[in-house]
Amino acid sequence: MKPSQNVPPQNPEKSKKSIWDYESIVGRRPLEYLEMLAENITGNVQHINATYTGGGVAEILTRLVPLYNGLGVETKWNVIRGDDEFFSVTKGFHNALHGSLDGLTDVRMYAPHGTPDDIRSRVGRLEMKHDIFETYLRWNEINSEEMDVDGDFVFMHDPQPAAMIRAKEGGKWIWRCHIDVSSPDRLVWNFLKKFVSKYDASVFSAPLFARPDIHTRKFLVPPSIDPLSDKNIELSEGEIDKVLERYEITRDKPTIVQVSRFDRLKDIPGTIDAYKLVKERIDCQLILAGGVASDDPEGLEVHHEIAKKAEGDPDVHVLLGSPPFTEIEINAFQRAADVIMQKSLKEGFGLVVSEGLWKGKPVVGGATGGIPLQIIDGVTGYLVSSSEEAAYHIANLLKHPELARRLGENGREHVRNNFLITRHLKDHLLLMLSLGDPSGIVE
Repeated sequence: MKPSQNVPPQNPEKSKKSIWDYESIVGRRPLEYLEMLAENITGNVQHINATYTGGGVAEILTRLVPLYNGLGVETKWNVIRGDDEFFSVTKGFHNALHGSLDGLTDVRMYAPHGTPDDIRSRVGRLEMKHDIFETYLRWNEINSEEMDVDGDFVFMHDPQPAAMIRAKEGGKWIWRCHIDVSSPDRLVWNFLKKFVSKYDASVFSAPLFARPDIHTRKFLVPPSIDPLSDKNIELSEGEIDKVLERYEITRDKPTIVQVSRFDRLKDIPGTIDAYKLVKERIDCQLILAGGVASDDPEGLEVHHEIAKKAEGDPDVHVLLGSPPFTEIEINAFQRAADVIMQKSLKEGFGLVVSEGLWKGKPVVGGATGGIPLQIIDGVTGYLVSSSEEAAYHIANLLKHPELARRLGENGREHVRNNFLITRHLKDHLLLMLSLGDPSGIVE
């Protein structure tokens, strides 16, 4: 079954947070506009996803739901359950939808860097299809039966609960896709498309992610960070040092940091390779701080692989948050950085990029997913497609701290204007208003 610790870190649906806490950051007029929009929302809101902890979706909902309620828009958040087999299947779906495969593999043995022998033949995949898809459908049916889905506006997040649309009885249902499905494995996408096409609307994080073969309404809503969360508030140098000391890390040399889940698509080995190339020219250290999402069965395996690759180098700090790092700890790691990396091979959006930019740090990231929306190449950081390219830009930033400072300042303003939670809330309210009265009654 789903791990028992998968419970809300707080009770966001019963807590309320005032948007006016953000006035000093975004100004008064955007907040007045939010209040005006909220007054015109008819009905309540329900968000459904696969986990309360780990990953960007859970983090966003933890912060977003109390703001809904603070505006007087009644909102709740539910999480589906499933067994290990179900979450292995949905992890395989996630990887295949990112286009990492030529086709559907055995989701319990999937490795994107594997040899062709790791990928089952087309015949084998078709033979597996029934069992894998039946597991997925069975748990979606169980969740539909057990969960009270009564929102006037229901946001279903990502593939895991998408088939619950079969139980829809009323309201407006929105499929919120946080991953890049621009070039998915066809077998998996064609299966999911049958359900996604039944939603009233779909929401994507970037223009290129939107599927042309979905003929219902489509919206663009990039994710966001909360500047008032513990992960993004200002920290003193003493607070940063205290966290680093806890992990026996000193600040006596330039520091490269990547914060991400231990997931093969984050290309942490490629980050280590880039660091090694930089270290040939500049004495530096690398912090790899990550966690494991409760709906990701591969995470611990990937952590072991990374720890083995980093073995023997005292300047590579592979840190596994278990229990998860506190938000203050992640904040401190990022603020200790001279350069932040996010060298993903595939990415849904990659909010850690905005987190780094908000802290005034230049970010070097993979040119994939939503990262190019956040990194303006040569302005807020650099987009790269190889470890060698990443190493070149990192070394240049470490040699020219004034350049790094300027890119960091640009990045913070870019996030202020585009990727804060108040903008995210506005987009959701506008989306619901554009869908109309959820009862279908027009006065």
